[in-house]
Amino acid sequence: MESIFTGKTVEEAIDKGLEELGISREEAEIEVLDEGKKGRIRSHPAQVKIGKKIVKTDGERAVEFLEGLFPLLGAEATPVLTEEGERIAIQITAAEGNKGVIGRRGEIIDAVQTLAGAVANTGRKEYRRVVVDCGNYREEREETLRRVAEKLAAKAVRLGHKVRLEPMNPYERRIVHSALADSEEVFTKSEGKEPERFVVIIPKNPRPYGGKGGRDNRGRGKYDKSRGKDRYSDRKRTYERRDLPTESTPESSGTSIGGRSSAPGYKKGGFSGFFGTFLGNSSDEETGSGKSPETENSDTEE
Repeated sequence: MESIFTGKTVEEAIDKGLEELGISREEAEIEVLDEGKKGRIRSHPAQVKIGKKIVKTDGERAVEFLEGLFPLLGAEATPVLTEEGERIAIQITAAEGNKGVIGRRGEIIDAVQTLAGAVANTGRKEYRRVVVDCGNYREEREETLRRVAEKLAAKAVRLGHKVRLEPMNPYERRIVHSALADSEEVFTKSEGKEPERFVVIIPKNPRPYGGKGGRDNRGRGKYDKSRGKDRYSDRKRTYERRDLPTESTPESSGTSIGGRSSAPGYKKGGFSGFFGTFLGNSSDEETGSGKSPETENSDTEE
């Protein structure tokens, strides 16, 4: 309840009001109505309105802040304080659906929760957790995070190495840590810097990646040092020598490797020094080119 007090000066009116109400200046809410005026002809006293300051709780201060924030964001929403014990819970009711308050993947409501937490914990030595929810978003998100955490934990155990999740805010990271806190196969830790800090799921019995003699722990394509040496170092291979016929060997259209032949056609009793594919037959002796007249202009086949 507020009362009006007068005095010759503003300070005199305030002192009079504080004494009458029995409160200190820190506990009072003071509003100066008139500073007063002194004069020979016309004068009037100073007037002040004094009332006991209403001390708001941490949650009430956070709600008051959000009431002023939503109009600035262009959102028609009403915050309501639903719990104030070990944690502060604020429920938001939106006039035109929840998407405008929640945002894509919860960016807006997470930012609103961070600001509300900062306001609620102003002047406090011990931090109080503040949760801002809209509809049933937090519960559904928590269930999704727990399901994803368990799925990725199974993957980390199967692969034998750590698996990282997407960057999350501290509230969501705590949910993941809590979901896997009792696991006998994995443990979790946070890495990175805000706002890109993320959770890493690490198996308690990891399998080392492939070292010497192996590419990885899955056994695919393991490198054999001795086989690699035989395969790549020793490139010179020995081929079995082929016996060439000594008689009736035709001249071919291949490449000469032993010098020029002395005459076209067959060379009785020796090899003419050419390599390649013979396209003629025994009736081609008269042509002297290794091709029959019918195949003289045809394409060579391999």
